[in-house]
Amino acid sequence: MNAEELKRRYMAGERDFTGANLTGVKLIGVNLVGINLWGADLSGANLARAKLWGANLSGANLAKANLTRANLSGVKLTEANLRQAKLVNTKLFGANLSGAYYDNTTRFSRGFDPAKNNMRQV
Repeated sequence: MNAEELKRRYMAGERDFTGANLTGVKLIGVNLVGINLWGADLSGANLARAKLWGANLSGANLAKANLTRANLSGVKLTEANLRQAKLVNTKLFGANLSGAYYDNTTRFSRGFDPAKNNMRQV
C-alpha cells in the first residue's frame, strides 16, 4: 500500500490497517489520529510531524522510521521495533512502550529514558 491509498482510505473513514505493508512511505505531517497499524511494516517510513495520538502501533516494525516531532501521545507501541528509529522531539505523553525494542542507534529526545518506559534494548 502506498501513502496516497492509506490517506484516501483513512479519509473515507477506515481505521483498521492491521498488518499493512507501508515500507518506506512518506507521511510527513499527516493526520492519522486513532489509526490501527497493529503489526504493520513501517520500516524506513517518514512520519515526521505526523499526528498519531491514540493510534495502535503495537508489534509494528518501525525500524529506521523517522518519527521526529511526531505526536505519539497515548499511542500503543508495545513490542514495536524501534531499532535505528528517530524519535527526537517526539511527543510520547501517555504512550505505552512496554516491550518495544530499540538499539544503540535509536535516537530519543534528550532526557528520555527507555528503561523507565519498560523498553528492551537489543
